[in-house]
Amino acid sequence: MSYQHTSLAEGRWFTMPLVEQLAHVGSEVGRILRWKEKNPQDCEQAFLRALELLDLTIQDPRWKGRRKELTRVREFLCDAMLGENAQRSDLIDLDRYFYYYAIASRIDR
Repeated sequence: MSYQHTSLAEGRWFTMPLVEQLAHVGSEVGRILRWKEKNPQDCEQAFLRALELLDLTIQDPRWKGRRKELTRVREFLCDAMLGENAQRSDLIDLDRYFYYYAIASRIDR
C-alpha cells in the first residue's frame, strides 16, 4: 500500500499518543472543510489523508479496545464527506469533535 504520510506509516505514528493521532486527523478534517467549496481536488486529497491517518490509528495495536469507536468515527467521516447522511453527520460536527483532541495534544506538550 502506498502512503501519503510515509514517515508516519513507517512507525512514527505508532509512537504517538492517541490524542495526538486524532489531532492530526482533525487537521485533515479542517482542511476538508476549508477546501470543500473552493477546491474540490484539494478537498478530496485531504479526505484521503484523513482516512489514511484514521486507518493507521485503527491498526495501532495499543488501541485494540477502542477500535469500535475509531471505526465509528471513520464511518461518520465517510458519511459526511460522501453526502449520504445516513448517520446524520456533517463535517462541522466532526471538526468540532477533533478540535478538542488538538487542544488536549497541546496541553500535553
